[in-house]
Amino acid sequence: MTFHAAVFIATSLDGFIARADGSIDWLSERGEQAGDTGYDEFIAAVDTVVLGRSTYEKVLTFGFWPYEGKQVEVLSTTLAADADERVIVHRTVDGLVQTLEDRGAKRVYADGGRVIQTFLRAGLLNELTITVVPVLLGTGIPLFGELDADVSLTHNATRTLGAGLIQSDYTVQR
Repeated sequence: MTFHAAVFIATSLDGFIARADGSIDWLSERGEQAGDTGYDEFIAAVDTVVLGRSTYEKVLTFGFWPYEGKQVEVLSTTLAADADERVIVHRTVDGLVQTLEDRGAKRVYADGGRVIQTFLRAGLLNELTITVVPVLLGTGIPLFGELDADVSLTHNATRTLGAGLIQSDYTVQR
């Protein structure tokens, strides 16, 4: 594998990345108070963004395209291949990886619960940056799902952001 895949995501304290309906209002309300989360520096170093269909559809509601200048890939079995000229739709992880390899992707941002879980199961992730927001949702879309085996991580750093958000960086052990 010639590319480095990274996650930069926020979760509720109980591990959810969105409400069951996909809403991230709980994050938006607190995010502005967090201060510098490091996201701008992170995204500046990324050449490719991989989203799942649900995350892609959520991004479309933002009113602006946050990935200008980035190659954007969507992993989906249902999104039409010609849905958006800004993205390339992939039906399988193998097809996606082949495209990333063929294109010479260097630094890949994996975003969305299912994509992150898929990348973890396939051994494609190199690093995780997880920001925990001090709120309990009780239910929703979990960041992590079932795994075939343990995924060992090395803790690199933890820092406190504004509004009580806690951000930790991990390297995935191979």
